[in-house]
Amino acid sequence: MRFRRLCAAALLTTASLLAPAPASAAVTCQDVSYPVRIGLTPLVTTQETMAGRLCVPANAKAVQVLIPGGTYDRTYWDVGFEPLTHSFTQAQNKAGFATLALDRLGTGRSSKPLSALVTASTQASAVHQVITTLKPRFAKVIVGGHSIGSAMAIIEAATYDDVDGVLVTGFTHKMNHLTVVPVLANMVPAGLDVGYLTTMPNTRYNSFHKPGPLITGAISFDESTKDVFAVTEAVDTILLNTVVVPVSRKIDVPVMIALGNDTHFCGAGIPLEGSDCSSPAALKADEAQFFPAVPRLNTYILNGYGHSINYAPNAPAYLTAVANWAKTI
Repeated sequence: MRFRRLCAAALLTTASLLAPAPASAAVTCQDVSYPVRIGLTPLVTTQETMAGRLCVPANAKAVQVLIPGGTYDRTYWDVGFEPLTHSFTQAQNKAGFATLALDRLGTGRSSKPLSALVTASTQASAVHQVITTLKPRFAKVIVGGHSIGSAMAIIEAATYDDVDGVLVTGFTHKMNHLTVVPVLANMVPAGLDVGYLTTMPNTRYNSFHKPGPLITGAISFDESTKDVFAVTEAVDTILLNTVVVPVSRKIDVPVMIALGNDTHFCGAGIPLEGSDCSSPAALKADEAQFFPAVPRLNTYILNGYGHSINYAPNAPAYLTAVANWAKTI
């Protein structure tokens, strides 16, 4: 009897050693940094560093390069509050995609140049240089962004033609100035020089989450991890991503646009003040004119939340939609 018990124990031990590891154990994450050169002109440049968090599932063939929005850093893509619900990177990793959540220049662990050097175009150039280093490792690259980070993703894809897909979240070509301007007016200097701004204390719910539910843990995490943006990042975001000069016309790869009930980019009933977000079909009809060369334009509306949709209680539905779209590229 004792011999049988020993044999059974040995078999169980062997089985546990041979059993496949859980999916989460198959994802390797590391903090990374990339040397990049930026400048207001090609002849006058500075050496900077763009940092991020690279997470790679076993056998991943595609990588999503993710650019956070203004006053956010990489943590927007890997929200630490209830991450099973809110972590964009974890959801995409589980779907088999590698993710590189970046800190924009001036934020997080990236270098902090003078704010005057930090524009949407220089950020896009830095991301392009990062993508160049990823190309040998991954067969496909998707560049994605949130808010002003989406503008940078659009500029990057349109300028360098080096990606296989573009994910746009929290952004359309028709900004609602009636709600955006008050948010900007409530920002205060922070960081290296007065050109870097962040939100005033306890204003993030109204600025980025309303009309979603006020969940204390989520808003506290957002407040504790908030970062900065440079005023100069907004200049060419507006110049290159408006109805007047949409650089997105040059993009010729699949695009997905995902929004919540976003008062910063959804219509106020006034011409050119916000897009039609009444349905995915309405949003697609409104935005298609700015993406005439794309082979496929997908749109998604996450109802019940505002601008920063990774924080939405129903975020998993949108995260699944992104993964399903990415698998078709």
